[in-house]
Amino acid sequence: MKRQSGFGVIAVIVVLVMLAGLAGGLVALGSTQSVVLSQDVLSARAEQSARAGVQWGLFQAFNGTAAWGGASCDAATLGNPTFNAPVRSTINMAAINGFQVTVECGSAIYRDGETGNPPPNNHRMVRVYQIRAFACPVGATPCPRNDGTTAGFGYVERRREAVGI
Repeated sequence: MKRQSGFGVIAVIVVLVMLAGLAGGLVALGSTQSVVLSQDVLSARAEQSARAGVQWGLFQAFNGTAAWGGASCDAATLGNPTFNAPVRSTINMAAINGFQVTVECGSAIYRDGETGNPPPNNHRMVRVYQIRAFACPVGATPCPRNDGTTAGFGYVERRREAVGI
């Protein structure tokens, strides 16, 4: 009687194929996690850049400096209840985190405490500033992207807005 052999070789091949599939799955999972982590870091940088842009814009608006390309954020007039066309400035933060921030400022004047008709003289004039900041990677045009298209892999954009009185 002849003894049968070779079943062990088949079992070893099956185990090796299963281990190779498991290793391939782990490699794919690791590279996906690396991409997710990279996008998360870019997102945090964009968020902090947009926050810094809002703070810078509020500082410029309240101090009355002409940091908006020579224009003033105080261009609105009484009786114009909507915000004026915003003035815009771009801050390049490439050396810090690789982002650029487009900061817009608009303002309007309102009467606070007005009652009755004709208006009494006990109201005060209040200027309301609206600051918007858009953080995009350096070199991204346009920033912000308003056309609905995608800029591709690795593009992160964040928007922050604040209203100050």
